Amino acid sequence: MVTIMLTGQLQTADGERDLACEIPTSMSVRQVIQRQGVQLRHLLQLLREKKVLVTINKRIASEDSLVQDGDAIRLVGHDGMGGSGLGPSHV
Repeated sequence: MVTIMLTGQLQTADGERDLACEIPTSMSVRQVIQRQGVQLRHLLQLLREKKVLVTINKRIASEDSLVQDGDAIRLVGHDGMGGSGLGPSHV
């Protein structure tokens, strides 16, 4: 079982922030997201645009990093300007 946690302004198509999914073998973060289908499809574009920070077990990772059973993936949305979230930064 792999846990996916979405933070900042990220959420699934249904508004959820935490997901758990089974993976048959180790695979990349991108592949795990693709397996979630429409729920997380929008995240693939954000990953390509480098607007998501990826961590695995609290260590900085990338969309190509391998995930294994028991790992926790955290995806943090950012705007590339030092702010968190994908919208304007509010202080």
